[in-house]
Amino acid sequence: MHELSRSNPAKVIDALTERCAFEHEGVKLYDAILQKMKRSGDPEVTAMLDTVREYRDQEKDHEEWLEEQIRALGGDPHVSTERTRLIETETEGIEKVVLNGSNRIPDLFHALLAAELQDNAGWDLLVHLAEDAADHKAERAFRKFLHEEEEHLDFVRRVVRGYFEDEILGRPAQTAPMYVLP
Repeated sequence: MHELSRSNPAKVIDALTERCAFEHEGVKLYDAILQKMKRSGDPEVTAMLDTVREYRDQEKDHEEWLEEQIRALGGDPHVSTERTRLIETETEGIEKVVLNGSNRIPDLFHALLAAELQDNAGWDLLVHLAEDAADHKAERAFRKFLHEEEEHLDFVRRVVRGYFEDEILGRPAQTAPMYVLP
C-alpha cells in the first residue's frame, strides 16, 4: 500500500475502511442466508450450502485482510466515516430483505445479487487505483479479491437466473448441480 497511500494516506484509509465496512455487511448477509438455507429443508438449497459457506468465509477473509491493511497504515478499521455511513445506507434495503424480511430463498439470492454487484464494483475500483498508483503489490492483492468476488457474482447470478426461469418461464425446477460451481 506504500505507493497507493503516498500522496494521501487518509483518503486511502477511508477507501479501505469503506470496503472493510462493506465486507463486514457481506458477512452478516451470508450468515443470515446460510441460516435460512439450512432451515429450508429443500435438497436443492442444501446442496448449495458448501459453496455459500465458502463464499461467506472468503468475505470474512477480505474483511480481516482489510483490517490489517488499515491498521498498518495507522487507521482504525471500525471508525465511522462519511464513506462507511454511505455503505450502511446503501445496504439498508438489502439487509431489510435478508435480515428482517423474506425467508424465500429466491428473494434472498436476489438481494445477495445486488450486494455482490456492489462488492465487485468496489474491488474493481481499488484495482484501478492501485494500478494508476503503480502499487503492484496492492494491485495483486486487490485483483485476487476481485477474482474471488467475480466467482461469487457468477454463482449468485446463475442461482437467480435459475429461480427466475423456474418461476417466470414455468420451466421445471432445475437440479442443484446447476447452481453449484464445479
